Amino acid sequence: MTIAKGKVVQLNYTLRDEQGDVLETNEGSAPIAYLHGYNGMMVGIEKALEGKAEGDSFSVTLPASETYGERQADAEQRVSVKHLQGAKVWKPGMVAVVNTDQGQRQVTVLKAGKFMVTVDTNHPLAGRELTFDLSVAGVRDASEEEIAHGHVHGAGGHHH
Repeated sequence: MTIAKGKVVQLNYTLRDEQGDVLETNEGSAPIAYLHGYNGMMVGIEKALEGKAEGDSFSVTLPASETYGERQADAEQRVSVKHLQGAKVWKPGMVAVVNTDQGQRQVTVLKAGKFMVTVDTNHPLAGRELTFDLSVAGVRDASEEEIAHGHVHGAGGHHH
């Protein structure tokens, strides 16, 4: 079975920076799962996986526009310290998580005060060309419920 819209894809990945250093991986863990063609995965990853099948492994280098986006110059905001998750004391350069109307988002602390911090709302990897080593662990048809909800249910996916 090949990857196309409406398929549930399970995959393992390793994310590398421009120098080839590993930034993140799920190798040795359970594969992640997503519903192909329903905006649940980065555009570049979906394009690279289209037509692939279980057992396929490959690497793809993607521009920022197809992963975490280009850096936005006007992405600074002042936020109350109480809205940051991830540490008790904040210092410039630290990455925090904040809840937004679009879900959780990673931000980078630029300036920290006692009650307020200035954060960069760009994703920490925005503006970077990244390489993904991908291994397709499984492909199956999505259920009607998964398609209606726009995401995968069960192992590696969303649990209601």
